[in-house]
Amino acid sequence: MTTAQAQARHQQKVEALCSAAIRALSGETDLHFRGRRLHRGRIALPLHAAHLTPSLTHDDFGSFRGAADGMALRLTHCDAELHRGLCPADPLARTLFELLEQLRCEALAPAAMPGLVRNLRHRHEQWSLAFHHSGLTDTARGLLLYTVAQVCRARVSAQPVVEATEGLIEATRMAIAPALGHALAGLRRERTDQAAYARHALAIAQRVAKMVHGLDEPGAVEKQESDLDDDKRTPFKLWLDLDGGDDDGISAVMSGHSRVLDEAGGAYRVFSDAYDQELRAATLVRTEVLKDYRARLDRRIAGQGLNTARLARQLKALLARPAHDGWDGGQEEGHIDGRRLAQLIVSPNERRLFRVERQEPVAVCLVSFLIDCSGSMKQHVESVAMLVDVFVRALEQAGAASEVLGFTTGAWNGGRAQRDWQRAGRPKHPGRLNEVSHLVFKDADTHWRRARDGIAALLRADLFREGIDGEAVDWACTRMETRTEGRRLLIVISDGCPMDSATQQANDEYYLDHHLRDVVARREQEGAVEIYGVGVGLDLSPYYARAQALDLSKAMGNEVFDEIVGMMAGSVSPLDREKPFDMSGSRKQAKLACGCRLDCGLGNGA
Repeated sequence: MTTAQAQARHQQKVEALCSAAIRALSGETDLHFRGRRLHRGRIALPLHAAHLTPSLTHDDFGSFRGAADGMALRLTHCDAELHRGLCPADPLARTLFELLEQLRCEALAPAAMPGLVRNLRHRHEQWSLAFHHSGLTDTARGLLLYTVAQVCRARVSAQPVVEATEGLIEATRMAIAPALGHALAGLRRERTDQAAYARHALAIAQRVAKMVHGLDEPGAVEKQESDLDDDKRTPFKLWLDLDGGDDDGISAVMSGHSRVLDEAGGAYRVFSDAYDQELRAATLVRTEVLKDYRARLDRRIAGQGLNTARLARQLKALLARPAHDGWDGGQEEGHIDGRRLAQLIVSPNERRLFRVERQEPVAVCLVSFLIDCSGSMKQHVESVAMLVDVFVRALEQAGAASEVLGFTTGAWNGGRAQRDWQRAGRPKHPGRLNEVSHLVFKDADTHWRRARDGIAALLRADLFREGIDGEAVDWACTRMETRTEGRRLLIVISDGCPMDSATQQANDEYYLDHHLRDVVARREQEGAVEIYGVGVGLDLSPYYARAQALDLSKAMGNEVFDEIVGMMAGSVSPLDREKPFDMSGSRKQAKLACGCRLDCGLGNGA
C-alpha cells in the first residue's frame, strides 16, 4: 500500500469513529462523513468554526475527537433557524458570530462527562498553537482575531487561555477590553439562553469586524503583511475556510450543485434516447482478438501470485447466511425424532432419540461490478480487468452470483444526439446530450468459464469514451432488482466524476455530477441494492457513502482484494443483523470458516 493509500484508509477510519461519536452524543442516526464533510442524510452540514477541521498531517486523533464532540454539541444545543435569522451580513462578522455560538455550545458540555471536556480543551489548544506557529499572530489582524478567540472562550467556558501564548495576547487583550467588556461579561451569564447570548455575540462580532476593517484601510496595514499573499498564510484562510481541511492522502473528487437541476426541481432530462443501446461487450470484438485479450489477461493474473481460494473463503464468510439442509439424527439432545420412539421401547436406556437441524452457509447474493469506461480509465484497464476477473472467480467458488457491467458513450462530444439538438435550434438546458452505451461483459446467469472471454473485452481500448455515471448506476440497480437473490451489492469502479463535454456545455458544469449524487442517494434510501464506490486513485466518498480508494498504478497483491472485502464487511445487511450465522457448529461448517483477518463476526477470525 502506498503512503497516499495508507493516509486515505486512516482518514476513512478516523471519520467512521468520529461520526459514530457524533451520532451517540447528538442522538441523530443519519449523520456521517462524506468527502470529509459531515452530512445529515444527503445534506452537507456547515462547518461553523476553523477548529472543527483538523488535518491528519498536523493533528492527532485527540483533535479529531475534540472536533467531533464540538460538532455534536452544536447539533444538540443550537437552534439552527434562530441562529440563521440573527447572523450578520458582513462575512467577517458572520464568521466571528459563528465562532462565538460554537464556543457557547462547547461551554455547555456536561460536567458529568470530563472526557468530553478534555477533548474540547485539547482541540482548542492544538488549533491555537497551529495558528500561532504558522506566523499568523505576527500581523495585527491575525493577533486581534486570535486574541478575541482566546478571550471569548476563556470567558464563556471559565477556562484559562492557552498558556504558551498568554503573554503574547496580553497587550491586545487590554486594548480591546474597553470596547468589548460589557458584551464579554454577558457571554458567560447568558450562555444557556441562545437568543440572549446572541445579542452579546453579535455586538462583539460587529465591533471586532470594524476593528479589522480599520486595519485594512490604506496606509494602516503593517509592512510585514505584504508578504502574506499566499492563501496558507492569510488569517482569513484559516478563519473562513468552510469547505474542509487539508487534502490528506488520496484526493477526493470535486463535487458541486447544478444550478440547472436546482431550478428544475431536480428533474433530470435526456434530450434524446433514440441512440442509446445496451450491448454484449463480447460481440464488439473479433473472436481472434478476444482470445488474445484473454491470454494477455491470464498472463497478468498468473504473474501476480494471487490467492483466489483465500478470497473465496473471505467472501463466503462475509456473504453467507444460514439455510436449512436437513436433519442430523441419533443425537442425545435436540428435537425428539418420532421415527426413533420405537427404540425407546426396545431399549429403555437408549438416549439417542433426538435430532438437530443442519444448517449450511449459502451465499444467496448477487454482486455486480459496474465499470466506468470513460477515456481516463483506459490507463487502468488491465488492472481493473484483473481485479474483476479474480473477484468473479472467487464469488463463484463462494456460491454467489456475479455480473460485470460497464458504461460509456456511443460517441465523443455528443454524437448524433447533439446534432439533433443543434438541428432543433439549440433549446436551452436540454439535459443529457450524448448516446449512452451500457455494456454487459458477464451476466448473472453465465458462469465464469463461459464468460471469461467476455470479461477480456474490457481490454478493447476504443470502448472508452465519456461517462454518464448517474444513468449507469440507475440501470445497474434496475437489472439487479429483477433478480431473486436476497442481498444485492453494486460495486462501482471509477476514477473520477461524470464527464460528457456536450452535456456540460449545454447545461452547466455539475449537471451530471448532481444527478449522480441524486441517483445514489435515492437508491441507497430505497435499500434494495447496497452501493459501494471503488475509486481508482481518487476518493469517491462525495458520491458514495461506502467508498474505498485504491492505487492500481503498481503491482496488485492480495492486499487490494482485502481492502475491497473490508469495505463490504463494513456494512452488514439488515437481514444479516437479524439472523447472525455461526459457521463453527459442525465439522463440515468449520471447514468453511472465515480465513480472513477481518472482524466480520463469522468464522474463526484466523
